[in-house]
Amino acid sequence: MYHKVITSLTVTVLCIGLGIVAVCSQEEEQVVTEVPVRVGQITRATLRAYVAAYGMVEPEPANHGKPPASARVATPVAGVIAEASCEEGQYVRKGTTLFRLDSRTADAQVEKAKVALEFAQKNFQRKQALMQTENISGKLFEEAQQQLNAARKELASAQTQRSLLQIQAPLSGTVVKINARPGEAVDLNAALVELIDLDRLVVNAAVPSTEVYRLQLGQVVDVTGGRAIPGNTGASPPIEHGMIAFIGVQIDTKTDTVPVRVGIPAGSRLRPGQFVNVRIVVEERLQRLAVPAGSVVGVDGTSVIAVVEGDHAVQRPVMVGLRDGELVEIAGDGLREGMTVVTEGAYGLPKETRVRVLTQ
Repeated sequence: MYHKVITSLTVTVLCIGLGIVAVCSQEEEQVVTEVPVRVGQITRATLRAYVAAYGMVEPEPANHGKPPASARVATPVAGVIAEASCEEGQYVRKGTTLFRLDSRTADAQVEKAKVALEFAQKNFQRKQALMQTENISGKLFEEAQQQLNAARKELASAQTQRSLLQIQAPLSGTVVKINARPGEAVDLNAALVELIDLDRLVVNAAVPSTEVYRLQLGQVVDVTGGRAIPGNTGASPPIEHGMIAFIGVQIDTKTDTVPVRVGIPAGSRLRPGQFVNVRIVVEERLQRLAVPAGSVVGVDGTSVIAVVEGDHAVQRPVMVGLRDGELVEIAGDGLREGMTVVTEGAYGLPKETRVRVLTQ
């Protein structure tokens, strides 16, 4: 009797338990997982690989028979500045007079030499006339001729000394700095003004020695000067384009870098002395399939993307290539331009799951 009661209770509990399991199973079947994600598209793009470095904008040095693009103009004689004919920011052409030193003493020397030359010329003419009538010795005639030649040289020397008081531009360029003002006394070889031809600028960069093997003359270089202007929404540093003109052969042991010079086209917005970021294009792949970088995730050591098909996302294995900014090159079976892929929320997604695309 007791055994029958226990058996009956056990059957009842089992029945109730089975009922609960059945109800739970029905409820689980009705629950649908929906993951909110943001999406992008597979596109075709030209992707580049870069070598990055830092550099400084400087005037072009002398090369291939061309003079340097900058000059520190010095005075060849000591004196007092009488006149300045230039100002900072002014463009001047080669040969333009920039400064004039006090020339009163030099003018007096020129006038003195002119008088001496005039006397020597008249003396020589008299001696020459006497020679024709044989009323003078050859020695006196030669002395008069030597005096004339000496007087001419003295005048030429005095005129040369006076011309040195006119400080002229040795090249066409912009006045970037003036070191002296009218009325100031200057010593011999004192630098009065600095000129730079702003159409002949270069970037001298230091490239890590481990990256130099990827560089070649003529490679395209992106040069970014400065940072975005604070407070200006969307403002970004201007990008200029140049080419590698020189690659050094010796490694700087202190920085483990190699000097590289980048030629900049005329009319750039870069300024001498400006620190810049340099990106040298060492590889270019045209019209490759690419996705936003956030689309590619790793699953069990394999790179995958989640392709959205209707209201489901399905993982597809891909081979990853170059990354250029926010784009990553991909390749894989069945992938084509225009496909929608998950860009945010791809981590942790099952191989196939229902998704809800967020619009904001």
